[in-house]
Amino acid sequence: MTELAFSVAEKVIEKLGSLAFQEISLTRNIESDLQKLKLTMSIIQAVLLDAEEKQTQNRGLTVWLEQLKDVFHDAMDVLDEFECEDLRRQVVKTHGSTSRKVRRFFSSSNPIAFCNKMGHRVKEIRERLDLIAKDRDQFQLEVRLDDKRVVHRETHSFVRDCDVIGRDADKQKIIDLLMHTGNDRKVSVIFIVGIGGLGKTTLAQWVYNDVRVAGSFNSKIWVCVSEDFNVLKLATEILKSAGGGISENMSMDFVQASLRSILKERRFLIVLDDVWNEDRDKWIELENFLKEGGHGSKILVTTRSHKVASTMAPGSIHDLKGLPNKDCLSLFLRRAFIEGQHEQYPKLVKIGEQIVEKCKGVPLAVKTLGSLLYSKIEEQDWISIRDNEIWKLEHKEKDILQALRLSYNKLPSYLKECFAYCSLYPKGF
Repeated sequence: MTELAFSVAEKVIEKLGSLAFQEISLTRNIESDLQKLKLTMSIIQAVLLDAEEKQTQNRGLTVWLEQLKDVFHDAMDVLDEFECEDLRRQVVKTHGSTSRKVRRFFSSSNPIAFCNKMGHRVKEIRERLDLIAKDRDQFQLEVRLDDKRVVHRETHSFVRDCDVIGRDADKQKIIDLLMHTGNDRKVSVIFIVGIGGLGKTTLAQWVYNDVRVAGSFNSKIWVCVSEDFNVLKLATEILKSAGGGISENMSMDFVQASLRSILKERRFLIVLDDVWNEDRDKWIELENFLKEGGHGSKILVTTRSHKVASTMAPGSIHDLKGLPNKDCLSLFLRRAFIEGQHEQYPKLVKIGEQIVEKCKGVPLAVKTLGSLLYSKIEEQDWISIRDNEIWKLEHKEKDILQALRLSYNKLPSYLKECFAYCSLYPKGF
């Protein structure tokens, strides 16, 4: 299930408190059981945020949450039946007993039989929930409130010089490689390789927008590749960016002929961002369309994998490393504070330095946690990030999953559920 236990509990409690159930003539026993059910659910809901975060370290907690969700869904089914019964009674009351259509649609319902049936179901659900709830003490869960405050940030593809920190040497190295025309190949390939979150795309964008680069190529083309290395799709995107005419349902033959013609003897720079393809045949097929370019044409590829680079073509490889702590801290403070505000909070800056050290030089982790703490000036908020147990999970060198999982854990529950549904879509969708 992609639903979170906290979110399901929230919906059930909301239904329990709705006016619809107060309009039904409930027996004293059912009304009492519903009140007890609501109370137990409210008590459990208070620790569910903590449980959902800690389940990564405790398989038993994951099983406990799944058991809870099963009961929550059964409770939701029962409450839906109450809602339907309430609606049925309102329709019958409005249209009167003379409405033959209504009587045929809603077969006569015995209120006593309905209450007896639903009373047993409510009691059974309450007893199951009470039994499962007793196990929560063994997990030592803490009560947490759902923080629904969200900081919205806009992003754009263009990168200004002042927005990039600590990559001047990397930028100069890439530009030197782009300007170098001594290679025997008319079209040469340059690779930026590094783990996820190091800023490969940011560096490529920074280079792409440099005035020296703009003045050295007749055409500049940016294509985000991602996992689907579809040759026809990529060739069409390159053709469109190069100014070629495109239409629906173009054949591969038409696209390749048009692309070769428009790039012929033109010195171009093509950026293929986020490449995962390890099928050499696909790369050779695309490369053949680009060989007509003028001498000194370049293809700049960003990828996480050295295997991708070796599969595609011989070329210069720039291994992107982590940022020094000094640059990471500067980036972190930019995200966590309004400009200049950090000087008012030296204690928070000190905690920030310790958080940055845990990020191991990965800019994405630094920016994510900095944004997470934006506008928060309580020391406890910062300490909870620094001392979170998620940092203790086993991980590979420079793995950013801990930092990203931390940011997920700190999302409001309704955004966690949204994120879980979004995760069903393929990468780059």
